[in-house]
Amino acid sequence: MLLIHGNGDHAALWMTTLWRFESNGWPRGCLAALNLPDPLARDDDAIPQPRRSGTEDFRRAVEEAVVALRQRTGAARVALVGNSRGGYPIRDFVVHGGGAPQVSHAVLCGTPNRGVYDWEWNRNREFNGRSDFLRRLNGGETDVVPGTAFLTLRSDGNDVYTQSDGAAYGRPGTPTGIDATGPALRGATNLVLGQLDHREVAYHPRAFREIYRFIAGREPERLAIVPEARPVLDGIVSGTPEGVQTNRPLPGATVTVWRTDPESGARTGEALHCRTTSEDGRWGPVAVAPDWTLEFEVAAPGHPVTHFYRSPFPRSSEVVHLRPARPISAEDRAAGAVLLFTRPRGYFARPRDAIILDGREPEQVPLGPARVATVTLRRPVAELGRTVVAQFNEERVAARLWPVAEDRVTVAELTS
Repeated sequence: MLLIHGNGDHAALWMTTLWRFESNGWPRGCLAALNLPDPLARDDDAIPQPRRSGTEDFRRAVEEAVVALRQRTGAARVALVGNSRGGYPIRDFVVHGGGAPQVSHAVLCGTPNRGVYDWEWNRNREFNGRSDFLRRLNGGETDVVPGTAFLTLRSDGNDVYTQSDGAAYGRPGTPTGIDATGPALRGATNLVLGQLDHREVAYHPRAFREIYRFIAGREPERLAIVPEARPVLDGIVSGTPEGVQTNRPLPGATVTVWRTDPESGARTGEALHCRTTSEDGRWGPVAVAPDWTLEFEVAAPGHPVTHFYRSPFPRSSEVVHLRPARPISAEDRAAGAVLLFTRPRGYFARPRDAIILDGREPEQVPLGPARVATVTLRRPVAELGRTVVAQFNEERVAARLWPVAEDRVTVAELTS
């Protein structure tokens, strides 16, 4: 099985999905998650753009990953699962690139198959329903091919990229020409997963259940993740040059890992691990316990020192990828400390979720469709070193405030 991330994302978003498959007996060696080097789409799909990828780049990367996975496992066919933009190369490869004989199942989670808008502006951006790419993908009488089983998963109106109003793209009051049915494919099995958001339709336990039973042909034995006695963690450090997300390995980054107190976020004992990355960007491995909370300090060239505070890792993972914070803005530099509360596998939504940051509900999270994945907290110099608790429903992360004056940023990152 090959899992494919969305626009601007990386393989680490599939970590909990990988754990759930493993917890249901799926061999770890038969699972893989793609890490596209330049995950952000171009402004115009036909025009090369630094640190951006086109649809052909993505399709080629998926095709190469399928070949590599089949060679490694000896499997005649693979299953492909994509979130958002990650569904596009699946369709392109299977339906239009002759990949169907190699692919048994194709699952598209929140993929904007008709685009996120259908209008004259940004006409050839791949997410525009009028783009050359989507016109080609959607131009046939059906969207699938015989021999490969297709499933789409989508939200019932809570996906920010299937809204009828263009407010999310700076054009409030302008119809997008798209609605909640946009991810559906003609000829596929199309399921609606209630109020799950754009990312949750891929990474939520509810989505896992549908992915698993579609591919395995039976219900999963469990949705919970089964802990290992001694998880081993590893991943790569990648950068955000000039504020642009990439998945290219970043050499010369020093990663130091501490166990923390789950109540205060304070470091307990000596560092568990410290390594400076080489050309492959690998920062591990490090062995931990399944109930330890952790801090990852990432000191990378050209980036602020980023302190990641994380909930326990119940199982081993090779996709604990670390992408340090973007350069500190002028607004952030005016504060004593900056904390980013982030949810990579979903969005924050009010009033759907219980979101508490430093003792209050963050007003940065708007009402309406879920569309914010990161909330910023700025605090004065007098509060440096104190604990900030970030809570999302039942998951709780305790972090410490570090000085912006030392070019340091705190990230409280959720696993759920």
